[in-house]
Parts: sequence; C-alpha cells; structure tokens
Amino acid sequence: MTDTASAEAPLPDGGGNTPGTSRAREHRKPAIHLRISTQMYAGIAVPLLLTLAASVVAWISFTRVGEAEQQVTQGAIPELDAALGVAEASNRLVAGGPRLTSAERDDYEAVVAEIAAARREFEAQLDLLWNRGAGSMWLGEMRSDAARLSSNIDAIEAEMPEYYALLARAQTVQADADAAVSELTSQIVPALDDQLFFLVQGRRQMWTPPAPESIHRSESEVLTYRRWSALSGDVSQADALLASAFSASESALIEPLRESFESARDRIEINLAALDEPAADELRPTVSRLIELGLGDGGVFDVIFRTLQIAENQRALLAQNQALGVGMVNEIESLVGAVQTSVDAATAASARAVSTGRVLLVVISIAGVVGALAFSWLFVGRRILRRVAGLSDRMRTLAGGDLETPVETGGRDEVAEMANALEQFRQAALEVQRLNLVEELAGQLSERNAQLSQTLADLDRAQDQIVANEKLAALGEVTAGVAHEIRNPLNFVKNFAESSGELLDELLEAVADPAPADDQADYIAEITGDLKENLTRIRGHGDRANRIVESMLMMGRGGGESRPVEINALLEEHAMLSYHSARAQDADFNVTIERDFDPELGELEVIPQDMGRVFLNLVSNAGYAANKRWRDLGGEAGKMVGLDGGGGEPYFPTIWLSTRRTDESAVIAVRDNGTGIPPDVVQRIFEPFFTTKPTNEGTGLGLAMSNDIVRGHGGQITVESEPGEYTEFTVELPLERAAPVEPIEPVQADDAATPAN
Repeated sequence: MTDTASAEAPLPDGGGNTPGTSRAREHRKPAIHLRISTQMYAGIAVPLLLTLAASVVAWISFTRVGEAEQQVTQGAIPELDAALGVAEASNRLVAGGPRLTSAERDDYEAVVAEIAAARREFEAQLDLLWNRGAGSMWLGEMRSDAARLSSNIDAIEAEMPEYYALLARAQTVQADADAAVSELTSQIVPALDDQLFFLVQGRRQMWTPPAPESIHRSESEVLTYRRWSALSGDVSQADALLASAFSASESALIEPLRESFESARDRIEINLAALDEPAADELRPTVSRLIELGLGDGGVFDVIFRTLQIAENQRALLAQNQALGVGMVNEIESLVGAVQTSVDAATAASARAVSTGRVLLVVISIAGVVGALAFSWLFVGRRILRRVAGLSDRMRTLAGGDLETPVETGGRDEVAEMANALEQFRQAALEVQRLNLVEELAGQLSERNAQLSQTLADLDRAQDQIVANEKLAALGEVTAGVAHEIRNPLNFVKNFAESSGELLDELLEAVADPAPADDQADYIAEITGDLKENLTRIRGHGDRANRIVESMLMMGRGGGESRPVEINALLEEHAMLSYHSARAQDADFNVTIERDFDPELGELEVIPQDMGRVFLNLVSNAGYAANKRWRDLGGEAGKMVGLDGGGGEPYFPTIWLSTRRTDESAVIAVRDNGTGIPPDVVQRIFEPFFTTKPTNEGTGLGLAMSNDIVRGHGGQITVESEPGEYTEFTVELPLERAAPVEPIEPVQADDAATPAN
C-alpha cells in the first residue's frame, strides 16, 4: 500500500464512523437543550427561581413558629402534669404493699382502703395520659406493670386473714406444747431419780429394807434406768425441735425438723412400751397430746410451715412490686424525657424559623449577586471563552505536526461539535501516518523471523550432533569391555578346540589298538561323548560372542524396532559390559555386583539397543559412585567408613541388580552404596546437560536420554538416594505382551567371568 492510497482510503473515527458520516454530523445542530443560548437562559432563570423559593421558605418558617408555640402550650405542659401525677400515685401504690404486710389486725381495713384510693388515683392519671395519646409505647408498658402490681396487692390482701389466723393458732399451740413438755418433765425426772436411787442403794423408799445386790443391780434394773434416761432425752429433744420450728425463718427448714420430731416420737413410744410400770402408763396421755400438738392437723409444724410459706410469698410479691415500681418510674422518666424532647424540638424549630426569617432577605440579595457573578465566570468564562481559546491553540499545534495529543471533546454543545470535528481530522491524519509505519515494521519483522528460524535450525543440528557424540562416547567407553567379553568366549573356544584335538588323537589310537572289541567300544564312546560336549560348549561360546557383537552393532546404529527380549539377560550383558569397560579405563576399579533376578520376569516388548543403553548408563553411574566413595576413603579395599577412618563396618563398593515381576509391570532396580545424591540435585538429575561429574567426565545427557527411552516405552524411572549412604534407580515398565519363561540355568564357573569382590 502506498502513502497516496492510505491517505485516500476512508478511515473510521474513534466512534466507529467514517469521515463522511463525521462530516455529516458536523453540519447537524445540537439539540435545543444542549445549545449555549438555552443554557444561558436557564442560568438567568435559576436565580429568579431561588428568590421565589426563599420567599416561600420564609412564609413556611413563620407558620412553623406558631405551630411550635401551640404544641408547647396545649400539649406538652398538660402531659408533663399528668405524668407527674402518675409517678406520685404509683409510688403510693408500691408503698401500700409493705404497709399491708406489716399492719396489725386492727389497722388492716384502714390500710386496704388507702391502697384502694391510691389505685383509683393511679388509674385516673394513667387514663388521662392515654386519652392524650402521649407516649403510647411507654403507657402500654405502664398499664401492664400496673396490672401486675394490682394483682400482687390483691394476692397479699387475700392471704392476710389466713396469716392472722395462723399467728393466733401458733401462739395457742406453742403454749399447749410448753405445758405438755413441763408436765412430762415433772413426771419423768422423779421416776428417773427413784430408779437411780434403787440401783445404788437397793431401796424403793428410805424406810424400806434394801434389796439384795443381785436384784437392785441386775441387768433388767440397769436397762430400766437407761430407758428412763433415754425417755427424758427424747422429750427434751422434742421440746428443742418444737422451739426450733417456732424460730425458723424459712419453710424449707420445717420438713427436716418434722422428720427429726417423728424420730423422737418413735423412740419415746418404744421406751414407753418397754417400761412396764405404773409411772409409764401415767405418761402416755401427756405424750400423745405432745405428739398431736407437733404432728397433728393444725399442729406446730403445719402452722409454722404455712405461716412461713405466706411470709415468703409476700416477700416475693413485695420484691416484684418494688421492681415494678422502679420500672414504672423509669418509664415515667422516659415519657417525661420524650415530652421534654418534643418541647425542646419545638422551641429549637421556633428559634430556627425566627432566625431564618431575619436573615433570609439578606441571603436572597447576596445569593442573587453571587449567582450572577458565578454564572458569568463559570459558564461564560470557563465553559465558552476558555474552550474556544483551547480549540484555537490545538489547531495551531495540529498545523505544526502534533498528531499524538488527543483533542478534548467534553460536552455536547456547539463548542463540543467543533472539538469533535477537529478530533476526527486528527485521527484520520494519524491513521495514515500509522499505516505507513506498519508497512515498514512488517518488513523488519519478516527479516528478524528469518534470522530466528535459521538460528533455531542451527541449534537443532547442534543438539543432534551432541547426542550423536554422546552415543559415540558411550560406545567408545564399552569397547574395552566388549573386547574382554569377546576374549573370554574365544579363549574357551581355543581351549575346547585343543582339548578336542587331543581327544581325536586318543580316538585314533583306540581305533588302531587291537584290543578286545567290548573294551574298545566303551572307551571310544567315552571319547565321543567328550568330543560332543566340547563341540556344544564351542557352539555356545560362539553364540555368546555373536550376541555381544550384535549388541555393539545395534548400539552403534541406534533406533530399531521393538521385539520380545529377556530382560534378565539384557541387564546381565550390559552390566558386565559396563564393569569391564570401567576396568579397562581404570585398572584399580573394582566393585562387587550382587544379583537378585526374578526368574518369572520373562520377556518384554522393548527396543533392545535402547533399553540396553539405559541399563548400561545406570550400572556405569552406580559403579562410578561406589568407586568414587572408595577412593575418597583412601582407595584401599576394606577401609573403615567414618570421618576419622575408625569404627563402624568395613566399606566395600557394591552394586545390587534386582528384577521382579508385579501384576502390571516389570521393576528393574540398580542400587549402589556410593556417595549418594543431595536432595537439591535429585530434583534436576534428569535434566539434559546436568551432571555432577567433572567437565571432562560427563556430558549430562545419559540420564536424560535414559528417562526419554523409558517414557517412550510407557514406563517411568525414579531415583531414591541418601547422601553418603546409597542411591537406587528404579525402572518400571508395563508388562503388555510379556510371557514368563523357564528359569535361567546358573552359569558354570568355567563358562563365565564374574568379577571378584
């Protein structure tokens, strides 16, 4: 797009309109209510309306002054007078309760009459307030409290006749009980003294001869004396219990006293029944009268219990009346406060109205002058002249080339229309300028994208080269181990071939010897069997060498197709390759490899060269860590573990290889007792190019590639380590089409080279 085409193209403005529609809108006049002339007329009319409104407010204020004065004189003052009357009557009504409970019987009727008069006066004052409609909320509560107060007084009045009768009955019963106790005492004490005299002297009378000691000091006479003594004590206890009942202050104390009195009664009756004497028979009527006075209907305990109940009930009612009186006083105070607040509000309103009327004319005059000046300055000066001057300045800056600063377009009047037109012109010019800049930036962006694409391709090639170098380095490291692995089966083939040659010589000699046929046949069969066994071993070791070569070729080629592979054998082969490779690079390298293979693991569908690379890498790392710890401890086999070299168990570098089959996966574990991995390093151990080895000993791609290979097989690889103790890598592969195989026969000592401890 050229600059000319960009300038000629219709561009939208900020509101979505094209310049054509914007120009059409420039010629449309603003609405009537948005025109400056309309706003000027409205500005002049506002002060006039304010003046009229002020006059109306002044008239209303003077009217409110008269209403406030009328409210105070005709409403508030009578309500205050009635409220004070209610307070005085309620106080007399509350005070009537204590007077009623403390009144003598002769004054009872007079006190009742005074309380009735106070009640009528209270109701009258309350009705007066209710009819005036003052404080209906408080009046409702006061009526409820007054009803409860009257109900309590009625309850007290209803109990007073019974209370007076109970007091009279209590005096009578007390006198009778005292007389009965005195009579019993006067009879029991002489009988007790006579029995004691008989016990000591053996005489019933002073003039009678003494009885034999076996009689007057017999057990029966002593028992008789004890019964008289117990009878005397029980009568004294009964008298004390009756006295306690008369002096009790609570009705709850009467029942325990009654039970104690019943116990004393039972003991008295038992002792009387045991005393078979005329004196005891004389006591029975008096004892029966005393018991009847205590426990019978209308007896001491019944009378005192009921008297205390009435007294307690009256005290509770008086306490309620006192609380009700306090509540009514508070309600009256609230009512008086509300009336006073109303009076204060009316007075304040009257004062405000008078003050407003005095200053309103002055305020109206000042408001008119100030309004005119404000209209001239705010509307004419700021809204018209200043905006026109601002548009003029903005036109000059646009002509000077400033297209970035927006034009202020506030408002919806004629000046705003001019500003909108100028803003649309600025946006059109700015859009043309931006389109030209976009074309230039688009070319620069394409150039940069091409450079970035080339850089990314170079990085991909470099990464592929690094991975290839890593594979070649790993292949070089295991070359010595492969040579050792091939040398062993070749040596065995050579030895078995030489042995077979000697057996052939012996066979030829046996054939040429004219010995008996039976002996020669057995000897020839033995030699033939040895030859067959040697040939079998030669074929087995040849196959072993062939497998080693094929593994090297597959490792060098990389990739490949998946096929069923016996995992135990694959792990064993690459563990030995790793061991002999390390021995070839370092003659002092020596670790013990412990094996715990699950014979039921069977075959798994894997890419053998890739999975072999994983096993080789894990075993190599384990050997490196175990050997490094051994060297850190001095490089001497059997050196003790510890900071100072003393104490503890001897340290031997060891690698543990284990496999096991679960329901869903095959688990291969490689564990060493080397230096371990710190926790912060474990989190990054599978990152590409991350290594803990020195710069010239590792690229940091081994574990990253191993992790990718295991994940590509649908499995996972995890690591668990304790610094200074151990490290264990666990490879978990899905079974998929795994099939169990026959257990692997143990390798003969002369058929395999197992590294020594």
